[in-house]
Amino acid sequence: MKILIIEDEALAAKRLTNLLLDYDPAMTILDTIDSVEDAVFWFKENTAPDLIFMDIMLADGQSFEIFEHVELRAPVIFTTAFDEFAIQAFKVNSIDYLLKPVEPQLLEGALRKFQSMAPAPDNFRAIMESLLISGRGPVVKPQYRNRFLIRQGDKFIPVSVADAAHFSFEDKLSFLNSFANKRYMLDYTLDELDKMLDPEVFFRLNRQYITSFSAVRSVHNYFNGKLKVYVEPDVPGGVIVSKNRANQFKHWLNR
Repeated sequence: MKILIIEDEALAAKRLTNLLLDYDPAMTILDTIDSVEDAVFWFKENTAPDLIFMDIMLADGQSFEIFEHVELRAPVIFTTAFDEFAIQAFKVNSIDYLLKPVEPQLLEGALRKFQSMAPAPDNFRAIMESLLISGRGPVVKPQYRNRFLIRQGDKFIPVSVADAAHFSFEDKLSFLNSFANKRYMLDYTLDELDKMLDPEVFFRLNRQYITSFSAVRSVHNYFNGKLKVYVEPDVPGGVIVSKNRANQFKHWLNR
């Protein structure tokens, strides 16, 4: 069985992966995706999985938004802390759900239910649209960070996110690197910053760097399908983007 996990909490995704493989070691986890944008891109570029585990709230919005961009045929099991009204909608539409943290016994029950079900219904998209309307109302776009108040000694300096060229993680510290070539230490991890920043403007290149679109100077093919990115202000030697992220990065640049 080929499974896709759409979940923006790394620990939750890892726990779910372990539970699935404990249930059936023959399962294949195709990928773990943490955003609406990356999920849409994945579905456009890949064959549908046998089953999808999907969180409701993702890094850049609600997972229901995925259905606005792609025709999704694979059945879905939601993993969520949804309210009772929405859960009732799931039941009416025969779409299974698991409340987080996912319990092994409930996961096994959901998998057995899936294995006994017919393929996804033709009106699956309509079901999801009705769920969005009846269960949640209109999609609420997340609010992204506009500025930081940065402490330096006994003073505070306001810095606009628009002035940020890229963010870096070095020696267990995070930094905002401005277009003016100034460097500010932040009290956030890169994972936290990744969720604060608008994905239309910023992209997570790797574990050490998040870049803004305007900071990208050039992109070069690197070995084994990787990319080397040169940004401003300059990062000596460039920034390496993994093979797994390379297509997503090029798609982000070319929207």
